[in-house]
Amino acid sequence: MEENIVMGINVAGININIIGVIVALVLSIFLIIRKLNPALAMFLGTMVGSLVGGASLTQMVDIVILGGRQVSGINIRIIAGGVLAGVLIESGAAESIARGIVRGLGEKRAVTALALSGMIVTGVGVFLPVMALLLAPIALSVAYKANVSKFAAILAITGGSKAGNVMSPNPNTIAAAEAFDLPLSQVMISGFLPGIITLIATVILCNMVKNKSFRVEESDLENNDKAADDLPSFGRAMVAPVLTIGLLMLNPIGDIAGVGFISTERLPMDPFYVLPIAAVIGTLAMGKGKKIGEFATKGVIRMAPAVLMLIGAGSLSGLITNSDFPGMIENGMMVMGIPTMFLAPISGTIFGGAVGSTATGVIIAAESFAETLTAAGVSAVSAAVMIHAGAAFIDVVPHGNYFLSIQQGMKASMKERISVMPLEALLGAVMVVSATIIYGFILT
Repeated sequence: MEENIVMGINVAGININIIGVIVALVLSIFLIIRKLNPALAMFLGTMVGSLVGGASLTQMVDIVILGGRQVSGINIRIIAGGVLAGVLIESGAAESIARGIVRGLGEKRAVTALALSGMIVTGVGVFLPVMALLLAPIALSVAYKANVSKFAAILAITGGSKAGNVMSPNPNTIAAAEAFDLPLSQVMISGFLPGIITLIATVILCNMVKNKSFRVEESDLENNDKAADDLPSFGRAMVAPVLTIGLLMLNPIGDIAGVGFISTERLPMDPFYVLPIAAVIGTLAMGKGKKIGEFATKGVIRMAPAVLMLIGAGSLSGLITNSDFPGMIENGMMVMGIPTMFLAPISGTIFGGAVGSTATGVIIAAESFAETLTAAGVSAVSAAVMIHAGAAFIDVVPHGNYFLSIQQGMKASMKERISVMPLEALLGAVMVVSATIIYGFILT
């Protein structure tokens, strides 16, 4: 009843028509906006879209099941990443890192400190909504003391987190690597330049608007400026992140330098075991070895929503793969004279913005168009980075988890939160344009 293909899935005997795809996407987006669980929204969208598009009940079930199966490799690595995230968050390491950066740069460089904190905390593997709630109390305190507007503080955290997210061992980066059968380290390294460019743009833009609009009030600081007595030292907190990056970088170093025993073939550094190993050693370095089980359990629980969401995204991408949609998009771009290369950032942008999630946008875009992109001569690395950057372009939308997490953590009204969106999108555009120039033209 089923046959596997290199990228995505193919259910024998079915080709969903374009109406079915549109119904699936519109229904999924509508249900997410109506606050239905994103995974359930995408499951329902896939089911209805499959039937409208011409599938039988049996074929509809096959599309959903096989779509979820194609993201199984991603999800087991995300669960492993939950161990690291749990250690960084529950031990206080992530907060210690953020406080250390702010303390080191001082109040005069408040927006730089907040942007850099967002980049590093996200870059070491903390999931975006969690990062937002983690940094919000620190950001409110710093912005109040430095007389920086809440507007600029929100923008600094968002821009920094976008920069860190494209070079992190987070679900979105894992998804981009898996879809193109690339080492995670290669996608992380390739996201470095667009990330740094975005960070620089964030600092410049935030300094331009640091006195703009709504400000932090003293009432916002109630119960927020927490004592740091129980936090690990900055040095101890950095052990797990540094070890994670170091281990993941061994293979690229070995492959480039020709050092056989640390090459990809001899000693593959898969995030499935690298992230938990780094987490355990980091916990021991902080003197909290007895709590590793507690930290790991809480971290995996934190990742559960992401796992479910990506299973839903897998089912939706399975529907798209079994339709005329990818071919129609490619043909339409050819008619308009747009190179197929641009399908990577465009598809990432469309799906990331539609569902309000970078990771989900990467999954749907990559699984749906990876084969088309590589067949057109776009390298796997270039396509992965451009899709990844595209998915982070306008993912900060009102129906996304990050939008609500920042609003809640920064104690902003809906009007205040929405007012920051245009500049958040501008920073996303900087990332997409820089990634496209670098990997679409310079390093093709």
